[in-house]
Amino acid sequence: MLLIGNGRLLTRDKARPYFENGAVATEDNKILEVGDFDALREKYREADFLDARGGLILPAFINTHEHIYSAMARGLAVKGYNPHGFLDILDGLWWTIDRNLDNENTYLSAMATYIDCIKNGVTTIFDHHASYGEISGSLFAIERAARECGIRSCLCYEISDREGPEKARLAVRENVDFARHVRETNDDRIASMMGMHASFTISDETMELCQSEKPEEIGYHIHVAEGIEDLQLCLKEHGKRIVDRLFDWDILGEKTLLAHCIYINPHEMRLIRDSGSMVVHNPESNMGNACGCPPTMELVHRGILTGLGTDGYTHDMLESWKVANILHKHHLCDPTAAWSEVPEMLFVNNARIANRYFRQKLGVLEEGAAADIIISDYIPLTPMDASNLDSHLLFGMEGRSVVTTVANGKVLMKDRELQGLDEAAILAKVREGARRLAGKING
Repeated sequence: MLLIGNGRLLTRDKARPYFENGAVATEDNKILEVGDFDALREKYREADFLDARGGLILPAFINTHEHIYSAMARGLAVKGYNPHGFLDILDGLWWTIDRNLDNENTYLSAMATYIDCIKNGVTTIFDHHASYGEISGSLFAIERAARECGIRSCLCYEISDREGPEKARLAVRENVDFARHVRETNDDRIASMMGMHASFTISDETMELCQSEKPEEIGYHIHVAEGIEDLQLCLKEHGKRIVDRLFDWDILGEKTLLAHCIYINPHEMRLIRDSGSMVVHNPESNMGNACGCPPTMELVHRGILTGLGTDGYTHDMLESWKVANILHKHHLCDPTAAWSEVPEMLFVNNARIANRYFRQKLGVLEEGAAADIIISDYIPLTPMDASNLDSHLLFGMEGRSVVTTVANGKVLMKDRELQGLDEAAILAKVREGARRLAGKING
């Protein structure tokens, strides 16, 4: 049994959103009780105690679009790489990396990513993986890292024809094999989806293969209209817009997650909404790739379930919140834009998206919910109450404000020290893997 208390408690429970001095009692992987610190300290005197020291106690973060395979891109110089647009960035950097990834470096990339997740208070991710250097077994390599680090993960492999039809078939098979494995193990910490790159790199033949092979219980995780080129090629080659093509191939649905959705129109938005499909916004990546600003505020206002992800650009969900907040204010010339929408995406919608794949309730501190809890060292200088919690988080915290991370009832980090992981030894192996990758790429 574990008691986390002696701090300001932000529950994300609308009935009881805030305790000035609160506590959370947990047992095994779930929350037993939430309430006043003094009362729970007396009631659970035998519990192990984590002291928030006056900081914030809140639900751990969820990232609904990650790219573990990008972990070794930091500082990587690729010979001859001189991009002039989004397609150059994809082929010259990201596809070059994934063409050279083997399962050992996929595992090490996952370990590096998961360590950063823990340090930023992220305990659940939806990852979209590609490693065309070694496809078979790659999702299982990531799962091994997820279990070692304790991060709840929904995994998929990025199906694409960009490396030829045989590798596309292997990518489909990896998704199907992993989905079967997830179904057989029936462990609520690991889930699967059918991953697809994007419409412009997937032929009709591969679409048909995906449709025929996809297990019934899962949906798709696919990039949609991230760049204008995706739309232009879909119109040229198929005579229809991207979401229409996905609709025709029966890809839309309540278990399907559409990343980006920058170049979509109101008709496509209606298809997404009416099918119950999910969307995830990745602001920093869109800006960094100069892809454009998606109509995210309109998606939210239309009732489309829209979450917040990072696209591998960062593992700090608060950073992505800050960027999204500014991006949409600037883009719409409206200082009120994104003020309520983005925290709803991060704290409410990400949990709703996650709970379409994970059974235990996520994203809230209440009885019976998952024991995914973080402690931040943020102590406000100005008054805090239930009416201004988001303002304090947005302007007062960052991911590395997190000092303690608990996932599924297990302490993964305490006072900024990882628990049960030899961080120095792991990262030494990651550095060696990164050197090996750079050598393969630059020959």
